[in-house]
Amino acid sequence: MESQNFDVGSTAIYPAHGVADVIGLETKSVGGQAVRFYHLQVRGSGIKIIVPIDKACENGMRPLADTDEIDRMFEILRDHDVPTDRQTWNRRYRNFMEKIRTGSLHEVAEVYRDLSLLRSQKTLSHGEREMLRTARDLLIGELAVARETSESEVAEELDSMFKN
Repeated sequence: MESQNFDVGSTAIYPAHGVADVIGLETKSVGGQAVRFYHLQVRGSGIKIIVPIDKACENGMRPLADTDEIDRMFEILRDHDVPTDRQTWNRRYRNFMEKIRTGSLHEVAEVYRDLSLLRSQKTLSHGEREMLRTARDLLIGELAVARETSESEVAEELDSMFKN
């Protein structure tokens, strides 16, 4: 994966946090080496994150999804023909957590889809409900910004895909 350069004022996606604005660039001396950092501020929560520029891509920081990536995400959500998950809830939880941590729109969409489908078959554990909410919030945040539309519109569209 090639390195992506972000400028102050640009928007990025940071894994497990969602949409973030690049609010600063800084060079610090670390162990005698000059290391450059992005300063990010997560939209919604206001959390500030400092990311070494040379590790940003490796950490999963990426640009907003483009139209093709969003179309692919909706294909993933429309695919309800996925095998029922027979893992124990804690193993399933770990696997879903790993997917959310990648920061990939498609991996997060899989978590949202799989938990939404599972919810129609059985009661989700508290942790699974929280994870479903996290995946949904990450998708809504990114899609609303990428499509320049309201979060409530995106939420309605996502939720409508799993109405029973």
